[in-house]
Amino acid sequence: MLAASRLEVPSEQLVRYRRHLHAHPELSLEEFETANFIERELRDAGLGDLRTGIAKTGILATLKGGKPGPVTLLRADMDALPMDEASDVPYRSKRDGAMHACGHDGHVAILLSSARALARVRDEIPGTVVFCFQPAEEGPAGNKMMIEEGALENPHVDRCFALHLYSGLEVGKIGVRDGPFFASSDRFRVLLKGKGGHGAMPHTSVDPIVAASQLVTLFQTIASREIAPKDSVVVTVGKLQSGTTFNVIPDHAEMLGTVRAFDESIRLSVPKRMERMVAGICSALRMEYEFEYLWGYPPTVNDVKMNDVVREVGAQMLGAQNVADPYDLNFWAEDMSYMMEQRPGAYFVVGVRGPQLGHEPQHSARYDIDERALEVGFKMMTGLALHG
Repeated sequence: MLAASRLEVPSEQLVRYRRHLHAHPELSLEEFETANFIERELRDAGLGDLRTGIAKTGILATLKGGKPGPVTLLRADMDALPMDEASDVPYRSKRDGAMHACGHDGHVAILLSSARALARVRDEIPGTVVFCFQPAEEGPAGNKMMIEEGALENPHVDRCFALHLYSGLEVGKIGVRDGPFFASSDRFRVLLKGKGGHGAMPHTSVDPIVAASQLVTLFQTIASREIAPKDSVVVTVGKLQSGTTFNVIPDHAEMLGTVRAFDESIRLSVPKRMERMVAGICSALRMEYEFEYLWGYPPTVNDVKMNDVVREVGAQMLGAQNVADPYDLNFWAEDMSYMMEQRPGAYFVVGVRGPQLGHEPQHSARYDIDERALEVGFKMMTGLALHG
């Protein structure tokens, strides 16, 4: 096997790609210019086995190696967030209402540069590499859409890997963890139906705001009193809307929120617990309700054997001292979880925190990275591809 450390790191290309993509962000399922850019660069590198338009804008590039080995899928997500950038840098977003505030521009730069480098040494690759450029990670589950359109077949993928740039970790390091790493992400909606009236005569009304206030507190007992302390779950009410003015009791109150969990059995139990509480409060306070629970991304669970591959490559490429293991659990959610439900896979984070840049958290309007992290990502992705 060709040692990945012998591949020249294309530092200038990595930065150029990332800054171009950062300046031209596109929202979920609108990544047409991004996809065209990726396709041009792949074809220029001699990667002609392409499937385009997967899940609308996704691209799959297949590179057959010259040695026997597994089919390895490497994934990068392409979409930006619907927000305006606040940083004043030369490569700031040129599009109002769109910004790469989560590092996906870096993910694409890393995978695109890795594909170009690996194409030059294809005879040394054990097995086959599928480069997956995925749309719509930020909500619409582009990963699931790509699976439904055949991303894991032709060729049949044996294993999969993905990375995420992360401002919580120092540049030069990666973070690895066996088992659950990122949480599930589900949504709920509760509509409480009371009876409006004058704020000075509450006895003639059925106040949905009182019920909503009690439910916000009651939902917190799911974590504190119904789930074992060794386990984790988050129930967050992110929106509570009701009423129009100071002295009117409204007819309705609406609550929206999110639930996060690492364990699938706990995840599945939460909506029943929540609706039991909603029904109980409404029965006690004489009102009706609507309860909706929308299933989102499942937990991202790392396969131990695939994580061992990441550890081995990390130790070889970066030095064992730069592999943070086990790294902290993170209540983010990630749609790579869908592929990792169907194939053994590993997901790891790459630190972007440097002396000057990389301190703003993901989804901040001032998010930026220490671009040396791109070199770390390149080393990891090429190393994983060349690991038989």
